[in-house]
Amino acid sequence: MRAVIVAAAVAFIISLFGTPVAIRVFTAMKAGQPIRGGLGLASNQGKKGTPTMGGVAFILATVFAYVAGHVALTTLPERQIAQEGPTMTALVLLGLFVFCGVVGFLDDFLKIRRRNSDGLSAKGKLLGQLIVGGGFGVAALYVTSTNGQTVSSEHISFIRDVSWLNVGKVGSVLVFVFVIMAMSNGVNLTDGLDGLATGASILVLAAYALIGFWQYRHWCGDTAYANANDYCYQVRDPLEVSMIAAAAAAACVGFLWWNTSPARIFMGDTGALGLGGLIGGLAVSTRTTLLSIIIGGLFVIITMSVVIQIISFKTTGKRVFRMSPLQHHFELAGWSEVNIVVRFWIVAGICVAIGLGLFYSDFLAVMG
Repeated sequence: MRAVIVAAAVAFIISLFGTPVAIRVFTAMKAGQPIRGGLGLASNQGKKGTPTMGGVAFILATVFAYVAGHVALTTLPERQIAQEGPTMTALVLLGLFVFCGVVGFLDDFLKIRRRNSDGLSAKGKLLGQLIVGGGFGVAALYVTSTNGQTVSSEHISFIRDVSWLNVGKVGSVLVFVFVIMAMSNGVNLTDGLDGLATGASILVLAAYALIGFWQYRHWCGDTAYANANDYCYQVRDPLEVSMIAAAAAAACVGFLWWNTSPARIFMGDTGALGLGGLIGGLAVSTRTTLLSIIIGGLFVIITMSVVIQIISFKTTGKRVFRMSPLQHHFELAGWSEVNIVVRFWIVAGICVAIGLGLFYSDFLAVMG
């Protein structure tokens, strides 16, 4: 627990005091978010010139916080330490966070350079996500620890691996890539109102910090616990999973101080794609892939609003919503930006609570 608290505290402090530095730097670089006119969105008023790419602040804060947490980890009893250096789990999770963020950074940079909303093409963005997801998917499945455990597995998981859903190594990598791409784009679609994606991500990341720590306390890798109990979690490096999730959540809290309405900086695609990649990685590494649909329910709902809108318009020529993603439908319906954000946070919190409830009820059922 000490390492998790240290990582979260360091991430929060770096992000809280580092984000104003990012605001000044990106403002000086004239890295303002291009605003599309003519959409009739009240939330767009007065935001022209607000710096973007703020995701850089909380991504770096999380990486530095992991280092601090890992230093604290070395003070724990020897049997609780997976290895002296960074674990493969940490490399996969932080790698997804950073390199999905790099894809988003390229998109943001091109928007700023061209002074319009045309960044990377849709195909270019998906290709970047595919390369990042595929590379780390292979590492997650093929690089084993000393006891043969991998970050990912050949089974599709719900609250743990489902024994009859074995998709093999190739299938597992494909599932990994799909989860990363789906979550990245889900968080990206949720972004757009001040603090909306940041607040929702905090709730989801906090849930995974709890899940990771719970798995650590009931971990098959802890021989003392495993020998004394009939049930344990077959995961790899759950303490580091918890530490990274807690650090990212705390870094987002520090960022939210400056990102809440009226935002002084936007996370941009840099932050949104990075957060989505990390959340997808957390889902796979904790063996809660299908449960992540519930935990990240707000992202799923908003993504489905876009899918429904596209299908409806292409098949019938009619729109189901005034505008998609869903938050803009309510904005055009007359809801204020703050009302939408707070109410969507409530929805995100309910989804997280249901997901955690299912996770814990499964444990109670097994321990029976």
